[in-house]
Amino acid sequence: MIPYILLIAGFFLLIKGADFFVDGCSSVAKIFRVPTIIIGLTVVAFGTSMPEASVSVTAAMQGKNALAVSNVIGSNIFNLLIVLGACAVVRPIQPKWSVLKKEFPFSVIITVVLLLFMVKGGFAEIMDASKTYVLPRIGGIVLLALFVVFVVSTVLDALHSRKSVEEAGEPEEEYETLPPVKTTIYIIVGLAGIILGGDFVVDSATEIAKQFGLSETFIGLTIVALGTSLPELVTSMVAAGKGENDLALGNVVGSNIFNILLVLGLSATITPITVDALAVYDTIVLILGSLLVYICAISRKGLSKIEGALFLFTYAVFFVYVLLR
Repeated sequence: MIPYILLIAGFFLLIKGADFFVDGCSSVAKIFRVPTIIIGLTVVAFGTSMPEASVSVTAAMQGKNALAVSNVIGSNIFNLLIVLGACAVVRPIQPKWSVLKKEFPFSVIITVVLLLFMVKGGFAEIMDASKTYVLPRIGGIVLLALFVVFVVSTVLDALHSRKSVEEAGEPEEEYETLPPVKTTIYIIVGLAGIILGGDFVVDSATEIAKQFGLSETFIGLTIVALGTSLPELVTSMVAAGKGENDLALGNVVGSNIFNILLVLGLSATITPITVDALAVYDTIVLILGSLLVYICAISRKGLSKIEGALFLFTYAVFFVYVLLR
């Protein structure tokens, strides 16, 4: 009975925490005249990626390699297909060209880099499901270095954007913002709710799943990935409902980048991660899913409700594949 109570409590904390967090971060963006998309790509993405970081780093330190990797890959697939799909169904997403030109392609490239580090010339044997691979420590260090490059580049872009507006002498828009103290409280309380709620959901859902005899890999790809991705889902859905589609899209793209570069980078740097062939297949699915979303977004200059429904259906097919393999 206790796991089910914690599950409900976790969902409540996630929903309310995400609501406060979105309001606080949007207020910060408006107070400092920072583009909302930048906040989504950095502050919000970092906050909602904390559950993945906690789960994967802890799993890596305990030698639970399957959980460490499948959690990140599963979360990223969930973010792309469920989170963006659900947001597009609620309200069509009109992404900024800068995201489609820079951050989104970067997220695809680093996923390919991750795959190359894992297989390391073993493509000839990639169809052998019994083969194991390793994400080496040097791979983790490279991913962390790319993470630093991404954060620095994003911050510089924000500063450049702010400077351009000032130099152009454009009149500032009138924004309704929260008082600084209230903004800080909203962010801290919201982030605490997101993290604590994510922990409750993951722990309780994992316990419930184990009662039904599910494998660690399946739990990592589905139950834990769902639990650690709930902050992204709830935060993005709340943002989309409030018309903050830049924040919704930036949160997903930024979170996926953080998950691979920071979470897996840190995990592999702590200890090399053994990866089975199924995780390699899932990484390939993530790359293909990323290309699907990117092509839809760039060809139509946005994501419609129909495309959102397509992403949801694609995830359903992936879930059945994971369940049956």
